[in-house]
Amino acid sequence: MMQRLHDRSDRPAIDEATLTAELRALGIGAGDLLLTHSSLRSLGPVQDGSRAVVRALLTALGPDGTLVVPAFTPENSDTSPAYLRRVQGCTEQQVAELRRTMPPYDPQHTPAPSMGRVAEEVRTHPDGMRSDHPQTSFAAIGPLARKVVSDHSASCHLGERSPLARLYEEHAKVLLLGVGFASCTAFHLAEYRVPERPQREYHCVVRVRGERTWWSYADVALDDSDFAALGSSFERSGASVTTGTVGRAAVRVFPLRDAVDHAVTWLSTHRPGRRA
Repeated sequence: MMQRLHDRSDRPAIDEATLTAELRALGIGAGDLLLTHSSLRSLGPVQDGSRAVVRALLTALGPDGTLVVPAFTPENSDTSPAYLRRVQGCTEQQVAELRRTMPPYDPQHTPAPSMGRVAEEVRTHPDGMRSDHPQTSFAAIGPLARKVVSDHSASCHLGERSPLARLYEEHAKVLLLGVGFASCTAFHLAEYRVPERPQREYHCVVRVRGERTWWSYADVALDDSDFAALGSSFERSGASVTTGTVGRAAVRVFPLRDAVDHAVTWLSTHRPGRRA
């Protein structure tokens, strides 16, 4: 059943204590395992910016809770939409130079600029841990961080050998903070659980025995183009989705497991060639 909390807008810069209180009012509590997708800008002015947001999340979760964010790096791949947009209109020489200078993935140092400032704050946190996948890593802080990010297979973006499967097993919650269902990474796990999964080849730059090299691997063909429609269906299904606001941002909170289970059924009937 969807729950809607009161919207509050047109107010000055929000502080950390208020952020924490509003997160708790949405049902984020001590001991939760929370996968967070966020837009800092959507919150409006925030005192101390992304640092305050992460501190508020960690305070709401308490010492027994774990915060998880995507730390994806499409910038080191020549098969990602980000790369294809970047090379559009470039000459062959410009493309060759770009490929020559693309840095290999380093879980300790490679930034994830497309994931936003809150995710970067988690990635660079002194207590943060990050998975090893060269394109779709996750970063986490908390007692379950190691369990979530360990053993992320380099040939499995977001399937059974990725942090998403561990989040499913551990009954994580999802927080969409100022972003919509189009950004809901959890739905990708369902793409691995439907019949007739199409595959594609991916390429990215990695470091092997100290040497920079291009690496290719086959995995499920990921597609988030219909995730907004999938999310609308999930909400209409009677799922436990809490909506409200934090700062000026529209927010949804829901169980990851419920979202994935609904997505498996929806994808099986709404994508050509994937009917159960």
